[in-house]
Amino acid sequence: MAGSGGFQPLTTPTTSADLPAPDQTPVAVSIVVPVRNEADNIAPLIAEIAAALDGRWAYEIVYVNDGSTDTTGERLGAIMAQRPNLRQLRHTVSSGQSAAVRSGVRAARGAIVATLDGDGQNNPAFLPDLIAAIESGNGRVGLAAGQRVGRKDTGFKKLQSRIANAVRGIILRDGTRDTGCGLKAFPREVFLTMPYFDGLHRFLPALVRREGLAIAYVDVVDRPRHSGVSNYGFFDRLWIGIMDLAGVWWLIRRKKPTPVVTEVTDVAAAPVATEVK
Repeated sequence: MAGSGGFQPLTTPTTSADLPAPDQTPVAVSIVVPVRNEADNIAPLIAEIAAALDGRWAYEIVYVNDGSTDTTGERLGAIMAQRPNLRQLRHTVSSGQSAAVRSGVRAARGAIVATLDGDGQNNPAFLPDLIAAIESGNGRVGLAAGQRVGRKDTGFKKLQSRIANAVRGIILRDGTRDTGCGLKAFPREVFLTMPYFDGLHRFLPALVRREGLAIAYVDVVDRPRHSGVSNYGFFDRLWIGIMDLAGVWWLIRRKKPTPVVTEVTDVAAAPVATEVK
């Protein structure tokens, strides 16, 4: 989701908190789904997530209701009564997709977090591939990024996206052809080290590379949304995202090598200062 105010790092949280889950059953994976006014898409998508993950991982589904004004909250509440692993966070007012993703990740209990859009265009059948890519990375892979094929957007939106991805790639050199796909997976702790700003979720490849971590790419098949219309804007409107692009470029240029730190525990091995007379 593009930010109207450009690149704006935040030093203090404004929309989320580390919320305790009612169900304290240990989970390995948290699925975070940001939604706004997606009432008719709630039940079908949750059923697909369950079909993809049941029996494979201990998981939770964290829906972030970003100030919906329809019956999204009520639909989620009804399903929560049947699914103990379904949680709902709510923003009092709509704060945007980046804020919703961040709220979900902060509240997530799984060491691995996977995200997907709540409109049904992202097929949950690809979640296992993304999660497995993080697991098999043994700490070296900081992001598994879905790369859409057969996109179902309008021709104009696809043209905008191609132009924006090309410009972003030239400036940031993040090696990613598609940053707008909502299907992603990452270690929770990696995401929480990232500087927060509106539009963060679309710059994850560049920021993950900045930390010296690898990215795994997974081709995913796009599909039409199940119901309703888009509720979030697109970064591919380049004129809105240009300040964010400049800000991320600045962050990358300012990155310094992380020093190798060791702790000396053997006092005898530590250098001993002597007085010279």
